[in-house]
Amino acid sequence: MSTYIIQGGSPLRGTVGVNGAKNAALKLMAATILTEETCVITNVPDITDVRTMIEVLNCLGAEAEFRPDGTIVVTADGGLTDRAPYELVSQMRASIMVLGPLLARLGRAHVALPGGCNIGSRQIDMHLASLKRLGAKITTEHGYIEGEDGRLRGAVIPLDFPSVGATENVLMAAVLAEGRTVIENAAREPEIIELAAFLTAMGANINGAGSSVIEIDGVERLHGAEHVVLPDRIEAGTLLIAGAMTGGDVTVQGAVAGHLELLLEKLKETGAGITVSDEGVRVTMTGRPKAVDVATLPYPGFPTDLQPMMAAYLAVADGASVLTENVFENRFLYIDELNRMGADMRLDDHHAIIRGVEKLSGAPVRVPDLRAGAALLIAGLAAEGETVVYDAGHIDRGYQDIDSKLRDLGACITREG
Repeated sequence: MSTYIIQGGSPLRGTVGVNGAKNAALKLMAATILTEETCVITNVPDITDVRTMIEVLNCLGAEAEFRPDGTIVVTADGGLTDRAPYELVSQMRASIMVLGPLLARLGRAHVALPGGCNIGSRQIDMHLASLKRLGAKITTEHGYIEGEDGRLRGAVIPLDFPSVGATENVLMAAVLAEGRTVIENAAREPEIIELAAFLTAMGANINGAGSSVIEIDGVERLHGAEHVVLPDRIEAGTLLIAGAMTGGDVTVQGAVAGHLELLLEKLKETGAGITVSDEGVRVTMTGRPKAVDVATLPYPGFPTDLQPMMAAYLAVADGASVLTENVFENRFLYIDELNRMGADMRLDDHHAIIRGVEKLSGAPVRVPDLRAGAALLIAGLAAEGETVVYDAGHIDRGYQDIDSKLRDLGACITREG
């Protein structure tokens, strides 16, 4: 069991880089099984979820190699199978992304129901209903999704909610479907644009990615392609919040300000200084932040993946804040842990009422999920005394060498286990 030990109270100062986006890389990897030809993806973060997805691809019969320079090379030729086993898929939700490509490429799929962080139901009903509209015959029994189609056909698919996963699964299935598919109320995240760009480089015909309506004209086959993963906006946001919470001066090199507009606006409202340049984004902070209200929404709204870190930051704000979660109902599993550190938070339905305190106090805490783990890390950096963060392996699912990056900024953090 991995543990972080943090001696808090030191402002973070300096420049730090940001890795490729986890939420883009995993979907690009799933898309490689749409072609028999070799695909090359660079700037891939070395994190647990990426390693798991490599195992999923290899288990499906593809040849997936992760090179030391952050390059993944995948060849999914004639030996591809349709079976994604429980042992791997249960480890992360993104594994469900192989469902659409398998149906499109092989006309069948046998994929275990997904696992991952326990932050909400994240029902995959929308994925399955949308794929059925494309003509797939899908059943769910004994913990597996069984799908077959013969040949997918284009359709108009209105999503009840702009789900990122459902948009991506339909997008990957539709590129090889017969005719035109229109996704209405599609997710608009930068990672959607990234996936569409990769698929287009493979020969797909896609218009409207990044808007609420995406049109896909199916093609007969796709070919290999190369792609560079965009910078991880969630990692960048985490580092910026850490810099502000510790009263520091941090530049996140490679951060794309256009992907973080609401976060940067909220940090400004709290009194932080924000400077955007070609190099990246710089945050400076002196004194306590001012309390602000925050509500998560699908992109371009405030990211749910940055909500726990923002809660930790607002825990030391001057005044009371209301943090509203509109995406995942179990996103507040970290509240009891932050309260152990002296925070004053209470939960009211999908709202967290946060009364800021002057200082947090170091304490032993346990990580319930990936993003909550990042929140507890930065809380420990700002707290007085020692914080011990247990079950730190959750954090490895989304952050590469986060402790090393924080040490480069002056943090006193070590890892055991």
